[in-house]
Amino acid sequence: MKRQAVKVRKKRGPAPTGKGTQIQVRLQPDDLIAVDDWIAKQDKAPTRPEAIRTLMRQALNAKPRG
Repeated sequence: MKRQAVKVRKKRGPAPTGKGTQIQVRLQPDDLIAVDDWIAKQDKAPTRPEAIRTLMRQALNAKPRG
């Protein structure tokens, strides 16, 4: 009996890059411009997702006012 070649099906989409919980955030144009402006001011420009994570960490670690 002749062996049949097994075709491996490729998964759709890009390979997963992390193990965290994925969320989606919709930004208004003025907020997106502000994020892009912040990225442009950085020495090593991060991607938008990394910039949002960095800004979020900074906000969460900031001392509360008052």
